Amino acid sequence: MKRLFKLVEKYFFIIIIIAVAIAVVFPGSFDWVMGEFMGINIINILLGIILFGMGTTLKIENFVNVFKRPKEILLGVGAQYIIMPLVAIGVASLFGLNEALTVGLVLVGTVPGGTASDVITFLAKGDLALSVSLTAVSTVISPILTPLITLILIGNNIAFNPVDMFISIVQIVILPIAIGLLLNYKFPDFCEELKDYLPAVSSLVIAIIVAGVIGANKQAILGSSVVIIAAIVVQYFIAMLLGFVIGYLSGMKRKQMVTIAIELAFQNSGLSTSLAKTHFPALSLATVPGALYSVWQNFAGSILAYIFRKYFTDEE
Repeated sequence: MKRLFKLVEKYFFIIIIIAVAIAVVFPGSFDWVMGEFMGINIINILLGIILFGMGTTLKIENFVNVFKRPKEILLGVGAQYIIMPLVAIGVASLFGLNEALTVGLVLVGTVPGGTASDVITFLAKGDLALSVSLTAVSTVISPILTPLITLILIGNNIAFNPVDMFISIVQIVILPIAIGLLLNYKFPDFCEELKDYLPAVSSLVIAIIVAGVIGANKQAILGSSVVIIAAIVVQYFIAMLLGFVIGYLSGMKRKQMVTIAIELAFQNSGLSTSLAKTHFPALSLATVPGALYSVWQNFAGSILAYIFRKYFTDEE
């Protein structure tokens, strides 16, 4: 059984591609993902599962590292919530995206880093401890910064309630992580066992979320796919490049430079999709950038991890 879960984790991108293909050919097969269960968006429930898994891998020392490595943490988190939102709104303007796609792309830029960044950092032989700490810190402060920055960037043009978004992020992100963190504190051996299974579970859940969004917006995606995909690719590589620039200018070693670059480029796209559906229900296409970004970041990340490992971090 453990080997099966490892295979799922290893071939995560292929599973996403299969799920997307099914959603395109049989779009109704994932309709349930966009529905509700007992008044709660199913996407939010699925995302909670992923973040609970993240919580079981965290320890208090991940947050203590903020004080041990203040320069790297402040640079990484600062870039996460300053550079990424500005890149998102800039790319949306550059490509002339419509209102819904702009909202979706901005949300991709204002959410915290995704847990996939830790996996890619590990594969790239970057600084895994720094990556985990950056993801943890940016996620914990996201209930305040994500709604605030989103309001600043699009609040004048598109009405939404940042307080409601704050509450949503606390419910979707903080509570599952806190439960996972508490479980890890009380039962560390059990959580250590879970590490062999939860990455695969998270991979499957992300694939389901992506397929659900793409299936629900099939026609609209096919009509605007070239533009939005180009915007996503540009956003991703600008973030990666700026991560290297920040690391270089601040005097970081190569492993830390790679880590900052990956952390900036890898966003919690599942959260952006969930927030788009919950807080911008009239803009159905707002869920699309997050779903497509998830596909792209994992595809590009798996290739870049190999390049970084072979030609960049191994030289140290």
